[in-house]
Parts: sequence; structure tokens; C-alpha cells
Amino acid sequence: MVFNTGAALLDAIVLAVVSTETEGTYGYKITQDVRKALDVSESTLYPVLRRLQKETYLEVYDMEFGGRNRRYYKVTGSGREKLLEYCNEWNEYSGKISNIFAEVER
Repeated sequence: MVFNTGAALLDAIVLAVVSTETEGTYGYKITQDVRKALDVSESTLYPVLRRLQKETYLEVYDMEFGGRNRRYYKVTGSGREKLLEYCNEWNEYSGKISNIFAEVER
């Protein structure tokens, strides 16, 4: 993709992906789901997950899976509020851009 991805957009996408799993989801799956929209590495996403946790938008818990602990991430109430804020801003922003692009002669 030729457009730069800002931190806020990446935060919004991660919150959206995690919010689809009511019991939470783990890092590798989050990476795979985010990659459906953006080309990002796991090393890019884990700092995002830590930041969202620090900001209390995500809660974290460990659960045993295949003899090992797996870290799960779940959206908090304040995380859902932030996600709705991101969605509203994105709809307004992308609508304006789409209107400008619609005026371009092809």
C-alpha cells in the first residue's frame, strides 16, 4: 500500500480485530487478521498491544494452550468507547477523501 499508516489507524484496526472475539484473542491471530488490511509485522504489533493495554483499552490474561501459556487480549469498556470514536472519525475522514476522489475524471 502506498499510503502511510499512522499510529491511530493501527490502534483502531487492532481494537476492531480484538473486539470481534468476545473472549479475547492472541497475538499471532491478531497479526494475521490485521494483515488482511495492512502489511505489518509481529514486531510492529506487539508494541501497539502493549500501548493499548497501558492505556486500559485492552486487558490481558494468560491461558494454557498445548502445554504452554498463551497471552490473550480482550477489549475493555473504555477500549470499546475508543473504538467507536475511531470508527466515527474514520467514517467522516474517509467520506471526505472519497468525495474528493469521486470528482477525479477517469
